[in-house]
Amino acid sequence: MTVFFIGAGPGAADLITVRGQRLIQRCPTILYAGSLVPEAVLEGHHAHTVVNTAELDLETIVDLLAAAHARGEDVARVHSGDPSLYGAIGEQIRHLRRLGIPYEIVPGVTATAACAALLGCELTLPEVSQTVILTRFASRTEMPEGEQLGDLARHRATLAVHLGVRQLPKIVAELLPHYGADCPIAVVHRASWPDQDWVQGTLADIVDKVAAKDFRRTALILVGRVLTAEAFADSSLYAPGA
Repeated sequence: MTVFFIGAGPGAADLITVRGQRLIQRCPTILYAGSLVPEAVLEGHHAHTVVNTAELDLETIVDLLAAAHARGEDVARVHSGDPSLYGAIGEQIRHLRRLGIPYEIVPGVTATAACAALLGCELTLPEVSQTVILTRFASRTEMPEGEQLGDLARHRATLAVHLGVRQLPKIVAELLPHYGADCPIAVVHRASWPDQDWVQGTLADIVDKVAAKDFRRTALILVGRVLTAEAFADSSLYAPGA
């Protein structure tokens, strides 16, 4: 018996990996995070037990995993995006290890990748940015020392900020001294979902643009010169004689 932590991708049902889809279709027990994973991802399953864990606490979820283990049944534990990023799987894994229950992580398409695809841009460009920082804004959970947004902004790398759209004015204030008012920024709401929407601007005007859209949650913030760059060197990958 194995608990498979499956990344369902950013929202569109056809952005799940083939491996993840096959596991969902064959596992007799499915636990999925229904607030962020559309039911369409579960199509074709043959499970006798399907549980939406959106309203369940950690103890209840672990009990369900342990019960499936006692029955000798594989579990498809479905999370949004890639489960290794803000997936809250670490605390579940800690309990599984304590209980001696095997597990495996199945990667998924990240929200950052989906947003870049929607915006039609590459997040790493020669001479512009060769680094992408994925982070979140401190709210209920404090950031570790050295990981405050201002500390990360000093690198002026491409920045993906999760879980921060409600704090956008504070985020902009921390980024301005490092990126400059003319730095491009995009806020993408529910990338790859049927109701996806987005707005692009600069650090100088993005707060008003997002307020007009009324994005309040499930949005990713992308910051960096790569979003609009045109003057950059060609990659050496395809250079003659490379």
